[in-house]
Amino acid sequence: MVSPAARPASYEDILALPDHVIGEIVDGELHVSPRPAPRHALAGTALAEELGPPFKRGRGGPGGWVILYEPELHLGRDVLVPDLGGWRRERMPEVPVDLAYFVLAPDWVAEVLSPSTVVIDRGRKLAAYARSQVSHVWFVDPIAQTLEVLRLDGETYRVVMVASGDDIVRAEPFDAIELSLAVLWAR
Repeated sequence: MVSPAARPASYEDILALPDHVIGEIVDGELHVSPRPAPRHALAGTALAEELGPPFKRGRGGPGGWVILYEPELHLGRDVLVPDLGGWRRERMPEVPVDLAYFVLAPDWVAEVLSPSTVVIDRGRKLAAYARSQVSHVWFVDPIAQTLEVLRLDGETYRVVMVASGDDIVRAEPFDAIELSLAVLWAR
């Protein structure tokens, strides 16, 4: 006996989830993750604090970006929630505050890796970002204390930098400033 094909997940499936989880749809499949653990939340918050003033606000850097924590992205058939998303202001001059989600793919996303999400983040979710032409993806691993910077190269990503520990880096697309990785791991 052949089992019937499962129906593709829908946005209604995400809306039906309890508040204490994050739902995403990748390739028609619903993925449910717990809310970020403290180490994960600390690294994501620290990264937003470091990039916000120079790139979002233009203090100590060039400005010109919209950087948001956990934006819900509706990109074709995928519904994704990166830890951080950034859009160049020339592509998104005004934030569409009347919508519950974003349909314009960001220029950059950061995924803070957790044991429960690393496989989907590095695999199918990364492929979904490539399909939507997200030009840069950062993988921040607070346990291994590493930063991987990927740049879209055609249909796939190329690793352009791997840094770790207390390194001080200039990481594209935010290479106008130096970023001390130590602040991402600080408790």
